[in-house]
Amino acid sequence: MDFGVVLQTDPPASAVVDLMVSAEQQGFTYGWTFDSVVLWQEPFVIYSQILASTERLVVGPMVTNPATRDWSVTASLFATLNDMYGNRTVCGIGRGDSARRVIGQKPASLSVLRDSIHAIRDLAEGREVSLHGAPVRIPWVRDGKLEVWMAAYGPKALQLVGEHADGFILQTADPAITRWTIESVRAAARAAGRDPGGITMCVAAPAYVGDDVAHQRDQLRWFGGMVGNHVADLVARYGESGPVPHELTDYIKGREGYDYAHHGKAGNPSTDFVPDEIVDRFCLVGPASAHVDRLTELAELGVDQFSLYLMHDQKEQTLAAYGSEIIPKLTTA
Repeated sequence: MDFGVVLQTDPPASAVVDLMVSAEQQGFTYGWTFDSVVLWQEPFVIYSQILASTERLVVGPMVTNPATRDWSVTASLFATLNDMYGNRTVCGIGRGDSARRVIGQKPASLSVLRDSIHAIRDLAEGREVSLHGAPVRIPWVRDGKLEVWMAAYGPKALQLVGEHADGFILQTADPAITRWTIESVRAAARAAGRDPGGITMCVAAPAYVGDDVAHQRDQLRWFGGMVGNHVADLVARYGESGPVPHELTDYIKGREGYDYAHHGKAGNPSTDFVPDEIVDRFCLVGPASAHVDRLTELAELGVDQFSLYLMHDQKEQTLAAYGSEIIPKLTTA
């Protein structure tokens, strides 16, 4: 199993770079950030500094979307970083949540997302695409390589992952949801004539190592609220008795609203509806041994990478615990 870390690009950017450097030293191989340029700083500027300060870390957004930037801009950003630092980027992409909603826009449609996956990947790898009705190719790309991993929860989005994406990002560490989503992606890949084993399966969720579980839950309760934004869209689309597992949908019945001013932050007041049970299922809490047990279970379900959201009050301590007590037990030679 590979390991990644997910950060927000809060100022100062130097602190983000320092944490990514520390993560690489602890054995993490991927460095991800949010991509919501009103709430936080522009991530692609910071990626350049991260890549310059590390040796092997692969960086990218978790996740970007098809609407914040023109697809040619997104592709050129990745292609430029890859040309400078040797194909060390990955494009995590989804429909768009905070980046769209805070500027009064809806998330992109799945059809737009599907088309963007192909256009961004092809342009970043030097191939010609039809963009806005014109043939477009980035002529200076040299041996470019860009994988596109898609975030998804619902049946139609999971099908799209299996049919078109290089990787799948699931933003919750609940084993039941992990099993259902991975099986859905693999089934869609097989139906499309693709090799399911060629799709990287990534679970992303907050992790906090320690013994004060009550405090950890309070620090990570924000995650249930963030996931709830996507789940609310699924319930609106499919209904409470639809095909989406009840493990993912039941808990949002007490949800009344959401304030993006506190998005992804410990103590988010919009997440009081999230019960302890959801925090325990969606996140990794407790001592290192509990993390190893959950990650072992996820690996058995087919998870190739675990990326931990590091938004709490013990960032460095959790990174160190993963480096010394957890990553060595889950990685293979």
